[in-house]
Amino acid sequence: MIEGALAGFTVAVTAERRRSEMAALLERRGARVISAPAITIIPLIDDEALHAATAACIGLEPHLVVATTGFGFRGWLEAAEGWGLAERLREVLGQARILARGPKPCGAIRAAGLTEEWAAKTEASEEVLERLLSEGVAGKRIVVQEHGEPQTEFVNTLRAAGAAVVEVPVYRWAMPSDTAPVRRLAEQVAAGQIDAVTFTSAPAVKAFLQIAEEAGADVEQAFGGRTLAACVGPVTAAPLIERGVPVVMPERYRLGALIKTVTDELPRRAVRLPVAGSTLEVRGHAVLIDGVPYALAPAAMAILSALARKPGAVVSKDQLAAALPRGNDGHAVDVAVARLRAALGSGKHIETVIKRGYRLRIDEAA
Repeated sequence: MIEGALAGFTVAVTAERRRSEMAALLERRGARVISAPAITIIPLIDDEALHAATAACIGLEPHLVVATTGFGFRGWLEAAEGWGLAERLREVLGQARILARGPKPCGAIRAAGLTEEWAAKTEASEEVLERLLSEGVAGKRIVVQEHGEPQTEFVNTLRAAGAAVVEVPVYRWAMPSDTAPVRRLAEQVAAGQIDAVTFTSAPAVKAFLQIAEEAGADVEQAFGGRTLAACVGPVTAAPLIERGVPVVMPERYRLGALIKTVTDELPRRAVRLPVAGSTLEVRGHAVLIDGVPYALAPAAMAILSALARKPGAVVSKDQLAAALPRGNDGHAVDVAVARLRAALGSGKHIETVIKRGYRLRIDEAA
């Protein structure tokens, strides 16, 4: 028997970094987890662009440094260590004013023996940019640590205001060498087999949408229906919002808060029906009867979901056959219903109506 707040739901993880942690948190809550990293991180020590940017930063001797992520700032110093540039880089950074985009980069800055002058309370680049422009940046030398992709608008605005800017791509994203797992996930989303997809970065969203489009999988329609698109924050959600896709996100832009949002939201979306004196709750791949979860085979789940969409009404065998994962005939429907009745422990929940089809036995008081 499966247990937990997410019992019966299938949740996909598209992150590469911390994917094991996310999967463990979701599984602990009872979810079935599918892991399909939509992007891969280029190792910092092998990144020639970062090496060149580090050398440029040291040569620039910046007045200001903008640290955007703790992971990236730590990785930058570790990579510089490998190149023999760490001591000089720390010296240059120590002479500059350091602005942080939130508490996570602050922790990395302090761990390096440095001190930030200011941190954005909203954890947004817009707040950092607003502060810099209000101070005036004309003639200033500024280093901007990027976070996964170029900060084009941010950097161009600073340059237009008269600053000399060096961009530091501390980690860069690329498509995974094998896109098959992401393609399969996109197809499962389009087929309605996934209850929620989690995203922790905008590049992962873009990569997922691109791979889905190449596979001919209409994931946007699925996200507009039964599948939840859950993003860690507004920057991550932006590519989906731009396409009109509804998303959910936590108030605090943290991984744990994202998991909590999924844990709270999915059960709210479940179909609950009063059936034969019990409360029947239909989830993605399982049903709860009076709060007790029962895992179902795909065919039985497809039949139950089709019946639950029309509670109390007769659904013909042809309609139910069309709902089966691979389609089939009336006999396959009868077999699936028999297995469904057995799985639910009794035949009282589902009844045959003059052999024309089946219906859920909805309580009259409902």
